[in-house]
Amino acid sequence: MSRSGGRSPRSRRKGSRSRFAPLWGWALKLSLVGLVILAGVAVYLDAVVQEKFSGKRWTVPAKVYARPLELFEGQKLDKDDFLTELEALGYRREKTVSGPGDMSVASNAVELHTRGFQFYEGAEEARHLRVRFAGDKVAGLSRVGEGDLAVARLEPLLIGGLYPAHNEDRILIQLEQVPPYLIETLVAVEDREFFDHFGVSPKSIARAMWVNLTAGELRQGGSTLTQQLVKNFYLTSDRTLARKATEAMMAVLLELHYDKEEILEAYLNEVFLGQDGRRAIHGFGLASQYFFSQPLAELKLHQVALLVGMVKGPTYYNPRRHPERALERRNLVIDVLAEQAIITPEQAAAAKQRPLDVSRRGSMADSSYPAFLDLVKRQLRQDYREEDLTEEGLRIFTSFDPIAQSKAERAMTETLKRLGNRKGAEEVEGAMVVTNPETGEVQALLGSRQPGFAGFNRALDAVRPIGSLIKPAIYLTALERPSQYTLTTVIEDEPLSVKGADGQVWKPQNYDRQAHGDIYLYQGLANSYNLSTARLGLELGVPTVLKTLQRLGVERDWPAYPSMLLGAGALTPVEVAGMYQTLANGGFNTPLRAIRSVLDAQGEPLKRYPFRIEQRFDPGAIYLTQYGMQRVMREGTGRSAYNQLPGSLAVAGKTGTTNDSRDSWFAGFSQDLLAVVWLGRDDNGKTPLTGATGALQVWADFMRRADPLPLDPPVPDNVHYVWVDARTGQGTESNCPDAVQMPYIRGSEPPPGPGCVLSAPAESVMDWVRGWLQ
Repeated sequence: MSRSGGRSPRSRRKGSRSRFAPLWGWALKLSLVGLVILAGVAVYLDAVVQEKFSGKRWTVPAKVYARPLELFEGQKLDKDDFLTELEALGYRREKTVSGPGDMSVASNAVELHTRGFQFYEGAEEARHLRVRFAGDKVAGLSRVGEGDLAVARLEPLLIGGLYPAHNEDRILIQLEQVPPYLIETLVAVEDREFFDHFGVSPKSIARAMWVNLTAGELRQGGSTLTQQLVKNFYLTSDRTLARKATEAMMAVLLELHYDKEEILEAYLNEVFLGQDGRRAIHGFGLASQYFFSQPLAELKLHQVALLVGMVKGPTYYNPRRHPERALERRNLVIDVLAEQAIITPEQAAAAKQRPLDVSRRGSMADSSYPAFLDLVKRQLRQDYREEDLTEEGLRIFTSFDPIAQSKAERAMTETLKRLGNRKGAEEVEGAMVVTNPETGEVQALLGSRQPGFAGFNRALDAVRPIGSLIKPAIYLTALERPSQYTLTTVIEDEPLSVKGADGQVWKPQNYDRQAHGDIYLYQGLANSYNLSTARLGLELGVPTVLKTLQRLGVERDWPAYPSMLLGAGALTPVEVAGMYQTLANGGFNTPLRAIRSVLDAQGEPLKRYPFRIEQRFDPGAIYLTQYGMQRVMREGTGRSAYNQLPGSLAVAGKTGTTNDSRDSWFAGFSQDLLAVVWLGRDDNGKTPLTGATGALQVWADFMRRADPLPLDPPVPDNVHYVWVDARTGQGTESNCPDAVQMPYIRGSEPPPGPGCVLSAPAESVMDWVRGWLQ
């Protein structure tokens, strides 16, 4: 019998269910909403994953390359310079040459295996070469086992890049380009179940949790390679549960759409492996170049182990800053490979005995060339958008010569060091431009006395009065009138004054404050006399001289003031180089250029930059001007250059000094090199240097190092040499005591004199000609 008013157990259970039914309903609804939200998030993340991974994955900066070194029999190339370039390219000295990037060195020969390269004209295959040297020339070139070769090209040196705002950099690689052991090492150290999991590894997560719990701190992560790629590729490095959940979901989605090989290749290109100043080093391809100066495919086991070991902490294990840590980490990676039987114990022991083999900082391969790259950027921006240059992986081939650049840098640095004991010399800055006189190609460029300085580029932007560098243009203008002027025309070096339209009187003076009376025309140029040059320029007409400057390549619109005749007009060093280029190239104007060709990221040709040439002057007048500029070097203001240069080296040039020695200039050339040097202060203050004691010394030091070909221009058809009396300038016989030969444009030679009779001398100004001929 039941109790009065009581409920049966069944009724109580029913009531309980009815009471919790709303909660279950809400839970079910919330679960459904959660699933919908999760599905929405998954759809969104899936779209994000596919959009970026299937599209353009990276913004790749343009790569800028130096000229490729061409080898051929008879080439002027010093063996030491050749080895310097090979070392910059990352070639390794070995006892025997077994593969690309190897070289062996004998007393007079170098054997090497080139790497091959995709040039604008097509692919250059890898070759096993032998190069023989005799003195400073290539005596023989052959392909080992196959006979002599006519010509071969090395791959060009990578000298820099044009980076996007975030300063990421990478060299994209494909799986078939990776060296032995890289994939096995990466998987063994970072994700042993990579080829078996679906993006997330429960086993790795459980193992990491156990290690961290037993250690009482975070020691190990459970992320797979796929998760690491997702974090680097899509997400931030924040350590939150939400970010980790997103990372795991995206890793699964990535594995659903793409195979393991694609994911692995993306990881190899994306992983962060170091910092080079403001530039982030991403991917094994760039890391190999940055740390070893070698292509990734050439790395050995011990080098692979080091890079893989650095994935855990690129800064902590940086081998240049922390070599002991890096060595310990590398050896640990090698031990892991041995434990997993990927390598033998003997291979492990041998690899652990190897040094880190990290390249030196400050070598040519690691240096940057900011001044030259600045010139390249300015020329490229005439044809390409900024985003094309920083994101599309263009390959820019230039005329840059790393050997010439190195010699220019040493000449500037060591000369200024020698001059440093002069008061005020420590505040002097500098710039230098080196070109090929025939092609107008810029081979080297310094924008500062500090070669790696990336600030104000004085070679391109320092607009300074050029002083006496203008004088060859005045004498060229005169020599274009052979009926009026020859090298032995007598001109006056006497004081003068000119009253300008504003009432100001221009009264120039010679540097030595002396007047030299009647002199030969070429002596005014050789000794850089201001009085005779100003008189000559006024006779010719200032506007006429300015037109000559325009034909030489000067594009500035200068006023026709008399002071322009002595260099009051201002130019940059690169503009001066353009002006002297026409003088050095026989009167042919060749605009300066730094770029040869451009390829896209796939190696397809985009544009070529051929040199342009235009004849602007009579070859005879240019020949006579060059002759006068050679006299500058032999007996005039440039003669101190031969304290450093051999007497057999014929060169031409001109010094330039502005008021109070505020600017020290020198521009000069040989047969195959033209160089312009400027020294001065950024605040336009006085310096202790003239053109001869400052810029000329840098120029001569560079030419001594560069060992150029002597200037030997062909004699034009309208020029011939005539015997003249050194004292009177009149025609004479070759057997007379004071007879010397001088070049004249045909029909302008002096009339015959009285024979071998000494006449009343003009000043004995041609003794130096006899001395030079002897």
